[in-house]
Amino acid sequence: MLKQGLHYKLLQKLSPQQIQLMKLIQLPTQAFEERLEQEIEDNPALDTGKEEPENFEDTLTNDEDYDEGNEKIDTDDINIDEYLSDDEYPSYKTQVNNYSADDEDKQVPYAAGTSFHQSLNSQLNTFRINEEERAIADFLVGSIDDSGYIRREIIDLVDDLAFTQNVFTTEAEVEKILLNVVQKLDPVGVGARDLKECLIIQLKSKPQKETRALAINILENAFDHFVKKHYKKLLEKFTIDEEQLKEIITEIGRLNPKPGSSYAGNNKIAEQIVPDFSIQIIDGVLELTLNSRNAPELHVSREYNNMLKGYSDAKTKSKSQKDAVLFIKQKLDSAKWFIDAIKQRQQTLLVTMNAIMHRQEAYFLTGDERKLKPMILKDIADEIHMDVSTVSRVANSKYVSTPYGTKLIKVFFSESMKNDQGEDVSTREIKKILETVIQEEDKRKPLTDDKLSKILKEKGYPIARRTVAKYREQLDISVARLRKEI
Repeated sequence: MLKQGLHYKLLQKLSPQQIQLMKLIQLPTQAFEERLEQEIEDNPALDTGKEEPENFEDTLTNDEDYDEGNEKIDTDDINIDEYLSDDEYPSYKTQVNNYSADDEDKQVPYAAGTSFHQSLNSQLNTFRINEEERAIADFLVGSIDDSGYIRREIIDLVDDLAFTQNVFTTEAEVEKILLNVVQKLDPVGVGARDLKECLIIQLKSKPQKETRALAINILENAFDHFVKKHYKKLLEKFTIDEEQLKEIITEIGRLNPKPGSSYAGNNKIAEQIVPDFSIQIIDGVLELTLNSRNAPELHVSREYNNMLKGYSDAKTKSKSQKDAVLFIKQKLDSAKWFIDAIKQRQQTLLVTMNAIMHRQEAYFLTGDERKLKPMILKDIADEIHMDVSTVSRVANSKYVSTPYGTKLIKVFFSESMKNDQGEDVSTREIKKILETVIQEEDKRKPLTDDKLSKILKEKGYPIARRTVAKYREQLDISVARLRKEI
């Protein structure tokens, strides 16, 4: 049986404004500027550039315009006729300037020229092939990834040619076009199906000599031994000495394992990191500043400012004017909220980064990663009395310019471990020491994880072998066998 009743519930929900504020905090500088430009374009009541402070404050705090409780405007007293403009483009659309006066206008130029695949396609014109072979070659070129490889089976390519290009052919024909046409294109090694084939193509394209012939023989018949650095097995199998093997390793080491990535005209634009903060050392004291591009000068548009000053002069109001006033009220409310949100964003960023800077003061003064203190998100959140999620939004997407380079803020956070004296030390400190030990090892006899664990214990860091292995993988360092050199 259905029943209808009233129930009281206490729920905690984020308002739309709070959600938007969280999104603003998460944005890095360049994305924030794009968001700012979008808001200025969408809201004609919002403007940028220098404005007299008293005008700005009057617009936002005038008791006649805003009620402190709900921030609404008295629509009965606004005369819209005084603020209708005949200009085709309103002034706010010609005043988009998100930079401070002392900030340089730096833009990343777009690359010009042909792309990687366009270059390959143009090279096909130099081959004397019939229409069907050209269609197959075009399809193969289109199947090459950015590294220069074709990573699909020939049988799959044959099927796709039939279904998508209406070209019915055989595996033998496709492989013939691949070997005799596509793999002859520049850069050398393009169109290979795996690393082994890529290296062999490059070696065969060079003038032949004994070392290269041996290198080709080793790659063709003992590729697994070579990549796994089983040097003793290679010496025995090919009856060569260490000096010859060293020359072969050097010869193969000069080859390009990713021929596609070396193409200068691939039209890939390098990412430009814009730091959100700057830390400088002035007279031995750390000084933190927020990038000026994160602190735009925002105010209510001058046209709307004038409108608010003259609205009381109107004596009669039509329905269309009332509708227009409601629209203006909405835009003014939105502009005021957005300006307040920007201020709150700036304050949150500065407070969070300031706490991080003082917690890691020893590192910022010296640049020595071994002086990084253990620090987790909750440590900073408790210190600045904010939620962990807010600190996470700042740390995961923001960069800081330091005397030692531009760093992602989240790298200053790390777990803690106890040394042999019972003191808490940062795991980053241990990783830095581990990295240094591996760099200084004898490459002919690289240290195993067990030996690395013993060395770290001798240095006062009692960690297990499996922990050493985990840190080594996080540092992107290979196992001892793969670090071996002749």
